Amino acid sequence: MEGECRVLSIQNHVVRGYVGSRAAMFPLQVWGCYAHWKGQVLNSQEFHELYEGLKISSVNKYDYLLTGYTRDKSFLAMVVDIVRELKQQNPRLVYVCDPVMGDKWNGEGSMYVPQDLLPVYREKVVPVADIITPNQFEAELLSGRKIHSEEEALEVMDMLHCMGPDTVVITSSDLPSPQGSDYLIALGRKPDGSTVTQRIRMEMRKVDAVFVGTGDLFAAMLLAWTHKHPDNLKVACEKTVSAMQHVLQRTIRCAKGTCPGPLPFLPVGAPCLEEGRREGLYILEFGVP
Repeated sequence: MEGECRVLSIQNHVVRGYVGSRAAMFPLQVWGCYAHWKGQVLNSQEFHELYEGLKISSVNKYDYLLTGYTRDKSFLAMVVDIVRELKQQNPRLVYVCDPVMGDKWNGEGSMYVPQDLLPVYREKVVPVADIITPNQFEAELLSGRKIHSEEEALEVMDMLHCMGPDTVVITSSDLPSPQGSDYLIALGRKPDGSTVTQRIRMEMRKVDAVFVGTGDLFAAMLLAWTHKHPDNLKVACEKTVSAMQHVLQRTIRCAKGTCPGPLPFLPVGAPCLEEGRREGLYILEFGVP
């Protein structure tokens, strides 16, 4: 699937470091989705005024909508109204939602956004999304069920599908890997419109480093590769994680001072080289029932 691609990205943008739009912008620009931005931390009314400006200028026609971190429930509820309006303009629009709410550290989950965002995500945002990219903790929050096994993860993904999204990717988990404790598992699920469902298991080597912005980068890369391979979740995920691998490996080398030559842009923040393991690097295998 080629040709011009227009993406409206609604998420945080920081001056220093690489999270939110700062992590998402680069991979989208690489694929020809050129980003421009203005503004400040917005409340829902200010956000509404900006969007009205897009409408007045007749530039509110997009192929994709990408959302990530936000802390305001009224802002989030307005995103839902915008999704519906954009889909009236273009019924083929794909909404990619990264439901950023929290994560697990040392086996314990914790939210880093206000708890009143959870019912907005669960009742309003997820039902209008086409692709969602929660981590394990966020998938548990949205479904109301804990995940202790791959079978339970698949059941949770089924529940999330029933809420509305066509594609569900659990981007990271603490499930045990057959490869051993040095690997983590991510899972993807997408019905193909018939009786067959694409179910994908990715095993990725862990890294002794802590990163920020990896979830934002993953969602943006998945959007880009889904545009290239709309009917093949396996390939889209494979290429997404492959790109993540190279970005994180290069980031670590630069943090250690062993990077071969200067980099004009680091898509994720330099890691704290301490004990602790977060996002993985490499797809080792796929399991497709």
